[in-house]
Amino acid sequence: MDPMGLTSTDPLTDLLNGVRTSGAIFHQSSLTGSWAARFEDRSPLALAVLLHGSAWITPQGGAPVRIGPGDVAVLCGGAPYVIADDPATEPDVVIRPGGRCTTKQGEETTGARTPDAAAWGPAGVDRTLLLSGLCTVDRATPSRLLAALPPLAVVEADVGTCPVGRTTFEEITREEPGQQILLDRTLDLMLITALRAWFTRPGAQVPTWYRAHSDPVVGPALRALHADPAHPWTLPSLAAKTDVSRANLARRFTALVGQPPMTYLRERRLALAADLLGEPDATLATVAHRVGFANAFALSAAFKREHGVSPSEYRANQARDRPFTARFCPPDGN
Repeated sequence: MDPMGLTSTDPLTDLLNGVRTSGAIFHQSSLTGSWAARFEDRSPLALAVLLHGSAWITPQGGAPVRIGPGDVAVLCGGAPYVIADDPATEPDVVIRPGGRCTTKQGEETTGARTPDAAAWGPAGVDRTLLLSGLCTVDRATPSRLLAALPPLAVVEADVGTCPVGRTTFEEITREEPGQQILLDRTLDLMLITALRAWFTRPGAQVPTWYRAHSDPVVGPALRALHADPAHPWTLPSLAAKTDVSRANLARRFTALVGQPPMTYLRERRLALAADLLGEPDATLATVAHRVGFANAFALSAAFKREHGVSPSEYRANQARDRPFTARFCPPDGN
């Protein structure tokens, strides 16, 4: 059991454990003609599912990517992006933090409609039906997950299946008790399903530590470090745990992961600390204990060396920049 209360059984489970949505919102957009919207909502993870028609998604600084029916797009990191009927279409709607839909000039526009179960049926030839899910989270999205993903990850319909059918769609449209938790867990399921398909697809580019999990020497060591990073590991104790010599473990671990075991462990602990600092009630001493530092002072010194700011400054920055939930506003009300 790791210090965040999660059991690491495989590298993908370890990577996706922190996907926990809070305050999820789904919106359906039925679009015709020429349309485009620019998203500046800063959500760490957002999702777009094309139910009918086609669309183009252009991440900031990236090339446009076309999505077709059944494709699922995951937008990562909070950078702006544009969804449009054509890459050349200029956005006339901007989705801003706090759920504000405005024109490019900043004038408020009417909000998006909530999903309509009746619209799940066959669509017209010229109509694009897009389901978008956006989230805020109780704590920062795990930094290792964000680092492992591109700004835009598209899972094509023939690679992964979106776990939302008509029945689920109807459920998320009903305003009944327990609605928010249903929305949160539905978005969790959609994100995890899409990300699992992304990381396990043929030819997937994955982090070196992820690939190293399959190695008979390095894999057991990584699993031990991930399962209990707060343990007072040393190279000899890790070698004994994995039943190999210290020299063999150090050499092979460095070759496959790109850094020695104890360096990897230190960075792992600091990444976990950064994630835990997103929990408003967690004291620095508590975080230090949970990730394996002797005390708050030791964690603070190591954290500042790694990130350039103290844990308290990092937490303040995270609170200031915490993403809001945004809504998709059809530019012409279609």
